[in-house]
Amino acid sequence: MKVGVIKAHLQVPGSRSLKEKRHAIRSLKDQLQSRFKVSVAEVDDQDLHQSAVLGVSFVASDGKNAQSRLQNLVNFIEDYRNAVVVAIDKEILHED
Repeated sequence: MKVGVIKAHLQVPGSRSLKEKRHAIRSLKDQLQSRFKVSVAEVDDQDLHQSAVLGVSFVASDGKNAQSRLQNLVNFIEDYRNAVVVAIDKEILHED
């Protein structure tokens, strides 16, 4: 069993309120959950108008599958038009 983990630091340009930021981030979270069947949460910067940090995780049966899913998720986040990626940390955790 492998666990994929992503921490995505995002900027939401033009957001003038927490409500606007949360709308954009909620849309990304919903798309990730429905398309990739992953767990997603805003894990930091909740009180900043133009910044968000998302945590994304999933379980895969093997390393090849985990690496492929991880890359597909990163590509999707980078292509999301309502936020700009500042940094993405990704990791695959292995069961001992």
